[in-house]
Amino acid sequence: MKSKVLISLLSDGRVHSGESLAAKMGVSRTAIWKQIRRAMEEGFVIDTIRGRGYQLVSDVDLLDFDDILSSVAEEYRSAISLRVLDEVDSTNAEVVRAGHSGTHDIPVVIADCQTAGRGRRGRNWSSPRGENLYLSLGLTFDGGFSVLDGLSLVLGVAVADALEGLGAREIGLKWPNDIFIERAKLGGILIELQGELQEGVVQVICGIGINVHMKSAEGVDQAWSSLDQAVSGQQWCRNEIAGALISAVLNAADVFTRFGFGHFREAWQQRDIFQGKPIAARGGEISGIGAGIDETGNYLLDTDTGLVPVRAGEISLREVL
Repeated sequence: MKSKVLISLLSDGRVHSGESLAAKMGVSRTAIWKQIRRAMEEGFVIDTIRGRGYQLVSDVDLLDFDDILSSVAEEYRSAISLRVLDEVDSTNAEVVRAGHSGTHDIPVVIADCQTAGRGRRGRNWSSPRGENLYLSLGLTFDGGFSVLDGLSLVLGVAVADALEGLGAREIGLKWPNDIFIERAKLGGILIELQGELQEGVVQVICGIGINVHMKSAEGVDQAWSSLDQAVSGQQWCRNEIAGALISAVLNAADVFTRFGFGHFREAWQQRDIFQGKPIAARGGEISGIGAGIDETGNYLLDTDTGLVPVRAGEISLREVL
């Protein structure tokens, strides 16, 4: 966002003259007007008050490196290599480009906007500027691919706990990687494996998207919500949310490494939005009652012929209405 400095100056909601803004930014008043127009094109609402100057009307929640880092639990601050970007194609892809080697600091990428955000199975992920949180971390695990069973569910529990710790209530989880609130999608998790660095050492890219301030989403074909919409009376700060999520994910990864998926299974079951409900696999080829997850994270359907496991990556679940 080229106009970030200008928006930061206007973020107090007061009227600022073009002359004062130009002096603070070291540019001409003409340059200020051009940046005002650019900011308005980016979606900010700015009033031009004749004879006085400019006033930002839009609510603004700017990403800030220092504020994010200070919101991370102290024990993890020195372990991460944080990058905060105005725009990127995909935060997951940027972690890959950063050269996640598994031997250096944990790479963390946060962006104000994604131009090619992706969800599960390559679906587009709505990533408007300035409204939501798009965050990816590069994690490394010992023990080969088999130790990663249930990782996306583990991170779902971590994200839900972090959001509730900040004031959200009754965060639900939809198998295998969606975050729900009030029966609507609030966010999602995308796990991508990067292969083995060496025998038994696996790279994982963990992408998290959370709707924070979003008020509209063109082309989204399912019920969705945002923290602003679902939690009234609370002002949400993306920097604070980012710090809490980074801390929760790194803590969960540590516990997962020591104790495995079984440590998180019951916590996930308690948030299962399908538990005890009639559901079907997409296409209707399997149907039954939601029965939670097994010891490796497969979803279980209680059918006429008994419990049937559904493996991640094969089918998606939809509630039967």
